[in-house]
Amino acid sequence: MQVILLEKVANLGNLGDVVKVKDGYARNFLIPTKQARRATTTAIAEFEARRAELEKTAAEKLAAAQAVGEKLGGKTVTIAQKAGVDGRLFGSVTNADVADSLKKMGFDVAKAQVRMPNGPLKALGEFPVSVAVHSDVVVEVAVHVVAAAD
Repeated sequence: MQVILLEKVANLGNLGDVVKVKDGYARNFLIPTKQARRATTTAIAEFEARRAELEKTAAEKLAAAQAVGEKLGGKTVTIAQKAGVDGRLFGSVTNADVADSLKKMGFDVAKAQVRMPNGPLKALGEFPVSVAVHSDVVVEVAVHVVAAAD
C-alpha cells in the first residue's frame, strides 16, 4: 500500500515521503495513529496545501523534545527491587518500571520510549538505558537497581 507520511517515522521516512508499506502496517498502525495517509492524488494535493503547517508542528515537537532531552540527559533513576544474596533480582526491572520512575521524577515518558538493548534488568547495579523522547532525540539515562529493604 502506498502511503504519504504526515510526520517522521523511524526506519521508514520523513514528513511528506510517499512510501510503500505492508497493508496491515498501514491499516493497523500508521493510519490510526495519524502518522500517514493513503497516497491518493487528492490526499497528496491536500498534503501539499498543508505542508507548511505540518512542518511547523513537527519543528515545535522536535524543539519540545530537545528541551526535555536536555533536562533528562545524565539523570539517574533508582529502583528498589527484592533481590537474593547473590545480587540477582526476584523478577526484573522492565521498561515500564523505568517509565514509572521517570514519571515520578516529573518527566512524561511512555514505556515504549524506554529502550533496553539487553532486555529487562535482572541484577543489582547501574545500567545505561536509552530513552527516545522523539525519533531524533535519544537520551541516555542511568538506572541504578538497589535491593529493597524488607
